[in-house]
Amino acid sequence: MASTLQIALAAGDGIGPEIMAATLELFKAAGVMKQADFVPVEMGATEFAKGNSRGMSEQAIRTVEDCGILFKGPMETPKGGGGKSINVTARKLWNAYANYRVFKTLPGVETVYSKAGVSIDMTIVRENIEDTYGGVEHRLSNDMVQCKRLISAPGCDEVHRFAYQTARKLKIGKVHCGHKANIMKMTDGLFLERFKTVGKDFPEIEQADVIVDALCMNLVMKPQQYKMVVLPNLQGDIVSDLVAGLVGGLGFAPSANIGNHISIFEAVHGTAPDIAGKGVANPTSLILSGLMLLRHVCLFREAAAIENALLATLESGVHTGDFGDKSKPAVGTSAFTRAVMDNLGNLPKTVAAVPEAAEGDHCFMRPPRPTGQQVIRTFKNIVTQVVGCDIYLDTTLSPLSLAEEMTRACQDTPFKLSLISNRGTQVWPTGSVYTECVDYYRVRFELKDGVSPGAFGQSRCVALMDKIAEAFTVCSYELLRTFDGVKGYSLAQGQ
Repeated sequence: MASTLQIALAAGDGIGPEIMAATLELFKAAGVMKQADFVPVEMGATEFAKGNSRGMSEQAIRTVEDCGILFKGPMETPKGGGGKSINVTARKLWNAYANYRVFKTLPGVETVYSKAGVSIDMTIVRENIEDTYGGVEHRLSNDMVQCKRLISAPGCDEVHRFAYQTARKLKIGKVHCGHKANIMKMTDGLFLERFKTVGKDFPEIEQADVIVDALCMNLVMKPQQYKMVVLPNLQGDIVSDLVAGLVGGLGFAPSANIGNHISIFEAVHGTAPDIAGKGVANPTSLILSGLMLLRHVCLFREAAAIENALLATLESGVHTGDFGDKSKPAVGTSAFTRAVMDNLGNLPKTVAAVPEAAEGDHCFMRPPRPTGQQVIRTFKNIVTQVVGCDIYLDTTLSPLSLAEEMTRACQDTPFKLSLISNRGTQVWPTGSVYTECVDYYRVRFELKDGVSPGAFGQSRCVALMDKIAEAFTVCSYELLRTFDGVKGYSLAQGQ
């Protein structure tokens, strides 16, 4: 009988084809191919070499969208030439909004923590679409470049709900939110606020939050105090690699990118071109990522059998050259995988065996294909009012000279000059002579006394910007508004 489950397969670059072939051989031995077909797709270096800046063919995109699941090996990001990271592109293209990574102490993988008897069992959930990984960057002046940090309430809600639902399934009683809301009060502040709000739907799970720099210190000093941490994109990227280091490195760190319609399971380590083709690469990370895939599609029995065989192999001392007891000879990729296959049906002795299926496990049910791109919203029926604008200028004038020019520019408008800042620090109307300025200023205009918010829309702001643009280079413009009476913009440092 033909299998009905189809999984798109991208072997990857460098060591990718070797470790993918080994993983698929193991899957076949465990009976996975009786349930699933793996459909090869063209992605990675070969596509970049053709000048395809997305790194994936149109046929590959259609196949992944038809399958709903992509299993991929490591892929290199082209250096120069305008090509973006294919890993980031794939996650964003298919809205795989939650990066889900599980880190566990493994037998036979010695670390400073395992030597100390500290067992790690931790989950990191990282928002996967937004933040600085939007990749919205501009050169604003001779000396200034910008990367926009985008955080949305619906994006926060999606990743937080996934984290809480996963914690409930895994019976994790406490979830931490890692953030930097003490500094980025609006972006990280929104991420933290939505964490607390979504958490109200999961009353059995305790909420906690931790500033990300303190989190990193705590993870090194006492990692066992955390069971699940959810973080914004960039912070989550850094912290998840840090935690990988606690359990032996990226070679032991599985990764899943979960979306409502399409999910991606991948090895997150590099392509290791220095050992590519030598048959010595460690396939463990890709095998572990494959186990996440199998459980996602409800092949629980096969996943448990493979994981128990892998644990039994590791505890027996079989190892590739990147880890393990150096007094024992290392084996290559194929020999390591054969050892795991030989252990199929065996259970580990030094650690607990993995059950075939845990309570709360459930099959992923893919919803119908959307008819078009969906607009997702969290806040509705909010009353907004225009109260001014920030205009960003490329100029080498001093703050005092610039203030004189801007005061004249807004003289016959509803606005007054209220602030000039440079690199986020106030330099007018007050400031310090020790604050060094670059050629990029924020000039803030707010309503004059007696002008009521809501008296007009943004057209007066645009008219002011147009007037200023006659004499200055305007790099960008941000509308200042209140949302239900609350300011939708931040103060400058020192204001």
